Amino acid sequence: MSSLGRLTAAAVAAGVVAAAIAIPAVGGTGAMFVSASEDLGIQPEELKEPPLAEKTTVLDAKGNQIAQFYEQYRENITLDQVADIMKKAIISIEDYRFYEHGAIDIEGTIRALAKNMASGGIAQGGSSITQQYVKQVLLNSATSEKEKNAALAASYARKLRELRYALAVEEKYTKDQILEKYLNIAYFGAGAHGIEAAAKRFFGVKAADLTLVQAATLAGAVQDPNMTDPARGKDYRARLLARRNVVLDRMAELQKITKEQATEAKAKPLGFKDTPLPGGCEASPYPYFCMYVRNEVLSNKVFGETKRARTQLLNTGGLTIQTSLDPRMQKAAERAIKKHVHPSDSPVASEALVQPGTGQIKAMAASRTYGTSKRRNEMSYNVVANAAHGGGIGFQAGSTFKTFTLLTALGQGMKINDGFTVGSGYRAPYYSSFKNCKGENIADPTFTVTNDEGGGGFKSLATGTWGSVNTFFMQLEQKVGLCNVVRTARSLGIKRSDGNPLQEYSTFTLGINEMDPVTVANAYAAIGARGKYCTPMAITKITDRYGKVKTYQPQCKQAIDAEVADAAANILSGVFTKGTMSSVGGIGRPAGGKTGTTDAQSTAWFAGFTPDLAGAVSIGDPRGAVNHKLNNVTLGGTYYASVFGASVPGPIWKDTMISALKGIPPTEFTPVNTARFGGCGQSCAPVQSERPDEGDQGDGGNVADSPLDEADRGDATFG
Repeated sequence: MSSLGRLTAAAVAAGVVAAAIAIPAVGGTGAMFVSASEDLGIQPEELKEPPLAEKTTVLDAKGNQIAQFYEQYRENITLDQVADIMKKAIISIEDYRFYEHGAIDIEGTIRALAKNMASGGIAQGGSSITQQYVKQVLLNSATSEKEKNAALAASYARKLRELRYALAVEEKYTKDQILEKYLNIAYFGAGAHGIEAAAKRFFGVKAADLTLVQAATLAGAVQDPNMTDPARGKDYRARLLARRNVVLDRMAELQKITKEQATEAKAKPLGFKDTPLPGGCEASPYPYFCMYVRNEVLSNKVFGETKRARTQLLNTGGLTIQTSLDPRMQKAAERAIKKHVHPSDSPVASEALVQPGTGQIKAMAASRTYGTSKRRNEMSYNVVANAAHGGGIGFQAGSTFKTFTLLTALGQGMKINDGFTVGSGYRAPYYSSFKNCKGENIADPTFTVTNDEGGGGFKSLATGTWGSVNTFFMQLEQKVGLCNVVRTARSLGIKRSDGNPLQEYSTFTLGINEMDPVTVANAYAAIGARGKYCTPMAITKITDRYGKVKTYQPQCKQAIDAEVADAAANILSGVFTKGTMSSVGGIGRPAGGKTGTTDAQSTAWFAGFTPDLAGAVSIGDPRGAVNHKLNNVTLGGTYYASVFGASVPGPIWKDTMISALKGIPPTEFTPVNTARFGGCGQSCAPVQSERPDEGDQGDGGNVADSPLDEADRGDATFG
C-alpha cells in the first residue's frame, strides 16, 4: 500500500473518516476519491442564512450621508464590484482549486489530516471556501455563547456538520455566488466585516479599486484577523506584512502573477491607512438631529415590537433612512447661534426649525458640540429635543405659552380689540377662579403675579400680546378657563420635555412647563399652517437592504379653526413692529412670533413662524436654570445685565430665518376675517399710543395701534 493509502487507512481506523471524507478507490499516487455524500451516506442539510449584519445609513433631505449605525461595519456588494486581483488573491491562499472541487477539497483535506495526525489534534484546517462560508454563517447567526463556541469548536463533529451544510450550499449556488457571499461575510480585522468595508478601512478605497499589494494584504488577513489586526499595533502589522508576502509567493507559485511582480510587491510597505469608519451620532455633523432620528426608530413600534428588535434593525438592518433635514437651513441655524452664543459659554442656546403643514424638522442646532468632554464644554444629551428623543428636562418656555391663551380667547369669540383693564399686579379673586382639567380648584388668592415694568390700564388681545402683559394674560386665562387653554396647547402637540404630565396651575399661561425647541417650534408651525397641526417628523423614507421603499407621509389634523389661526397670526405679527421685539425688527416677509422670559430671567425664548417655516430658540443654563440665571452673563463675547427673549433668542431666530428662507418666495398670511374678529365685541376701550421699552422686558405698556393693517413684532415675560 502506498503512503497515501496507509495515511487514509489510519485516519479511518482513528474514527476520523466522517470528517476526512477521503475514500481511496485504488492504491498508488493516482488514487481517486469518490464523493463523501455517496460513500459515507452524508446528505446535504439546508443552511439557514440570516441576512448579514449591515450598516444603516442616514441621509439628509438632499441625499447626503449624515450618519451611519452598525453593530458590524459591513457593506454588501456584488462580485463584479470586487477587483479581479482580489478574487485571485483570496482563492490562491484559501482554496486554489475552488472552481474545480465540490463542497470539500479532498486533496486539501488529506494534507490537513496528515498534519493533524502528526500533531495529535487539529493543527491545519484544510477547509474549502464553501466550508469557511458555512462556518461564518453559523458564527454570525449564533445568539448565545454556547452557539458561538459550537461554531468554533475544534472537533470533527463540527467539520461533519459544516460539510452537510456545504453540500447544500454547493447545490444551491454557483461558485461565483458562493465566493461573493464569502467575501461579504469574512472578517478582515480592524472592525471591518466584508471586503468592501475592509478595502475602505485598510486602504481608503473601494473593493473594485484594490491593487495587487492591497489585495494580497486583505487575502492574508482572513486567516487570523485578530492576530494580524493592523489597528492593534506594530507587532500586528508586522505579522500582517509577513502574511501578505506569503500570499504573494503563493500567487506567483500558482502563476497568477509573475515572480517579478511578487518581488516588487513584497518590497512595498504595508500601506495601512487606518481609515476611520465613523458610526453613531457622535461622528455625525448634525448630532442632535441624528439623535432625534435614532430615538425615533428605537421608540416607534413601527420598526419592531421590542426595543431590542428595533435596535437590531437599526444597527444591522442595512437600511437607508432619508430624513427631512435641510442642510442649508441647518447651516443657517448653526451660523446664527454661533454669532450670538459661544460653545464655551455656560448657558446653551438651541434651535429647531419646522415646516408648517408637514411637521418636517428642517434643522436642529445648539451652541455646544455633542459629546461627553467637560473640558470642551460639550453637551451629553439632545438639548434641542425632548427626553423621548434623547433630550433632558428642557427649559421653562415662559411667555411663549401666552399664545395658547390668545388662541383660546379668539376661539371663544373674542375680537382682536376686545380686552379689559388690568393693574400692575394680579391675584386670583377666589380659590375656584382656576380649575385644572380634573375640575380641581387650583387658584391661590395669596399669590400675586406682577408685570416686569408698569403694565396697568386697558389691554386688548392685541396690545396685551404685544406688551406681553402678565396681569392681562392671567385675567384672560381666568376668563377663558385654564383647562381650555391647556386643551388648546395639547391640540398643538404641547407636552413636557421630560414626558411628565403638563403642570396645570394658574400660571400655565406664563410658561411654567419645561419644553424643548422642537415641540414649541412645531406648535407655532401650526399657526403658520392656518391651524393645521402635524406631528413632528424627521424620517421621510426608508429603503431596506432589498431595495423595498417605505415612504412616510405627514400626520396632520386641523387642530385650530383656520380663521382663529389667521387672527392670531395677525396679532403675533405685530410683535415685531409694536411689541418688545421692535428693537430687533422683522425679517422682511410676513412673520409672527412671541418672546418668552421666565421669572428673574432663568431662561429666555423666542418662537416665531411664517407660512413657510417656523422656529423656536431657547437659552438656559444646563447646570440648572433656577440657580444659574441669565443675569450678569456674557454670551458670544457680549455682556448682558439680564437676558430677555429679544436680547439673544430673538436675534438668533431673525438671523436664522433670513438666511434659511433666502431664495424662497414669501407666502402671505391669510387676511383676518374682519367681520368675525374686527372691531370690539365683548369689551373695548380707547387707549393712548405708547410703545414698550426697548428689549424683551414684557413691560405691559399701552399700545393703541390696530393690528389689522400691520405686520411683524413681540415679547413675553413671566414674573
